[in-house]
Amino acid sequence: MGKLVRDLIPDIIERSGRTPHVRLLGEAEYVDALHSKLLEEAEELRTADPNSRLEEAADVYEVLLAIAQTLDVDIADVAAAADAKRAERGGFERRIWLEA
Repeated sequence: MGKLVRDLIPDIIERSGRTPHVRLLGEAEYVDALHSKLLEEAEELRTADPNSRLEEAADVYEVLLAIAQTLDVDIADVAAAADAKRAERGGFERRIWLEA
C-alpha cells in the first residue's frame, strides 16, 4: 500500500541513499488519491501543535491546488466561488453551532 507524495520526494529518497519504488497514477487513481490526501492533510492540520499549523495548512492548500487543476479550474475561481457562497450563506466567523 502506498500513498501520493510530492513530486520531489523520490529525489529526496535517492539522495538519502535509498531506492524509491514509484509508479505514475492514471487520471481516476490520481483524483481518488488526491481526495484521500486531502483528508490525510486535513487530519494532520486538525491535530497539529500550534507551531506546525501553518505548515499543515500549506499542505492542505497544496492538495487543494492539485484538485482544482484536475477540475480544470484556477484557484482564483475556487476563491471566487467561495466568495459568492459566503455572500449568499455567510462564512464561519461567528462560530455558530447548529444543534441537531
